[in-house]
Amino acid sequence: MNNPFPHELSMGDVYYSPILAVIVLSFLAALITAMILNKLKLSRYLYAPSYIFIAIIALCMVLIDTFWIKF
Repeated sequence: MNNPFPHELSMGDVYYSPILAVIVLSFLAALITAMILNKLKLSRYLYAPSYIFIAIIALCMVLIDTFWIKF
């Protein structure tokens, strides 16, 4: 039985878990989204922007895991 998804990502001779790449990419995507929300002044309508930031990170993690990097 062959699994088509990578179990580990390698950079040089060091192996990383794919979840590490997903976490970093989702944080960067959430950061860009928060910057866009601040630039458009839409974040002032949010009650707790820090909780919204964490929710955006979780949403990005799910989307990246579903469509790009499988862990």
